[in-house]
Amino acid sequence: MSYELIGITVLWIFLYGYLIVASIDFGAGFFAYYAKQTKQDHIINKLISRYLSPVWEVTNVFFVFFFVGLVGFFPDTAYYYGQTLLVPGSIAIILLAIRGSFYAFENYGSKQSNVYMFLYGATGLFIPAALSTALTISEGGFIEETADGVRLLTGELLTSPYSWSVVFLAIVSVLYISSAFLTFYANRANDMDARELMRKYVLFWSSPTIIASLTTFIAMSQHNNEHFEKMLDLWWMFGISVAFFLGAVFLIYQKKNFGLAFIFVMMQFFFAFFGYGAAHLPYLLTPYITLESGVTNDAMGLALVIAFIAGLLLLIPSLILLLRMFLFDADYVKGKK
Repeated sequence: MSYELIGITVLWIFLYGYLIVASIDFGAGFFAYYAKQTKQDHIINKLISRYLSPVWEVTNVFFVFFFVGLVGFFPDTAYYYGQTLLVPGSIAIILLAIRGSFYAFENYGSKQSNVYMFLYGATGLFIPAALSTALTISEGGFIEETADGVRLLTGELLTSPYSWSVVFLAIVSVLYISSAFLTFYANRANDMDARELMRKYVLFWSSPTIIASLTTFIAMSQHNNEHFEKMLDLWWMFGISVAFFLGAVFLIYQKKNFGLAFIFVMMQFFFAFFGYGAAHLPYLLTPYITLESGVTNDAMGLALVIAFIAGLLLLIPSLILLLRMFLFDADYVKGKK
């Protein structure tokens, strides 16, 4: 296996980690706001607050590792994505800053502010929608290279069925992943009212998630048939993903093994995400950047591979330690400390 393939695999693992951790965070924000508007905040908002308090500061570590590593391994991505994602990327950064402000003000006594709660809920949906633009652009057909540089074809992006299908998939996936985790977390806390409420949310958002996935597949076949054909060659990965989806929904419906159900949700997205990524190779940005054409020199590439594997081996145990110390500590989960 070449070091550039090892590099993109490690980076994809970081991005997958961000997908799961950030989805829980973003979805929790929406559910907290929705619960407040429907007068159900007394049921779940304390649970959500207990989850977010120790976790929100480390959520973006995965994304930072991915972003820095991508530019380090494949310098051409800075040129192409840097110019085309200027607007959607700036929007995402502003929304992340607003979200960070909510955490700060919440900790200093503005918990009851309806404005901050609205911003907290809204950014939970808008951030994944903005970030999903990068995956959409990578399929090709949305940028144009001219003598003056690279520009985003905004009209094509805003009128593309594939673009909107990805946005829809990103939003419903966030709500599905988050509600699945919070159901498990509420069960750990023996908070049956919160568990039943979040369980209803999981079952509700499971259908839009699978519908959005199928819609994206169909839109992909129309937009980038070459990538779609490669995805069909990896049908078994997506088949396993669907099997885990059915297993997770069954367990949650039966009110059994909520921890295993969330693991199934993680595996569902693992196989779908890696199946999508593997089928996209060798392109990082169709048709401008491939693994071979965009990679840095051998010495730098080897050094980055070693550094990021070491970072991954450090980050995962640190995250597990954080979970054990706070999220899965029996007294902390139940709100006793």
